[in-house]
Amino acid sequence: MKVVIQRVSKASVTIDGKVKSAIGKGLLILLGVEDVDTDEDINWLCGKISKLRIFNDEKGVMNLSVKDVDGELLVVSQFTLHASTKKGNRPSYIKASKPDIAIPMYERFVKVLEVVAERKIQTGEFGADMKVELLNDGPVTIIIDSQNKE
Repeated sequence: MKVVIQRVSKASVTIDGKVKSAIGKGLLILLGVEDVDTDEDINWLCGKISKLRIFNDEKGVMNLSVKDVDGELLVVSQFTLHASTKKGNRPSYIKASKPDIAIPMYERFVKVLEVVAERKIQTGEFGADMKVELLNDGPVTIIIDSQNKE
C-alpha cells in the first residue's frame, strides 16, 4: 500500500461538478492498493498516519499529529501511485490492484483510519473521475509505502 499524505489548509473532491467531500485543516491522503497488501498493512499505515507529527506546535516545530490539532482527514483512491515508468514513456499500472481487491481494501482502510484517528473520514469515490483540489500547507508532503517500511 502506498500513500501520499499532504498537510492541507483545505481540500475537496468534486465529481460531475458537485462537491462530494471537503475538509479544512488536516490531511489529504491519496491511497494506492496492490495485491500483496494485507490487513496488517492497513493497520500499520493507519497507526502511522494518525500519529504522524507533521503539524506545527506553538514554537513552529512540526511536533503535533492530526489528532493533536483536531484536524480532518480526506482519503482518495489513486491507483496511479503504483505506476511503473521503467520501460517506455507510457506508465504501466500492472502492480495496482483491480477493483475486486482494491475496493474492499480501500473501504477497510477508511474504517480502520476512522477508528484509529477517532474521527469521521471524508472520501472520494472509488473509480470516479474526481477533481481534487487542495491548498498544501507548508508545503508538507510525505510518501509512505507499507511494503518498504523505512
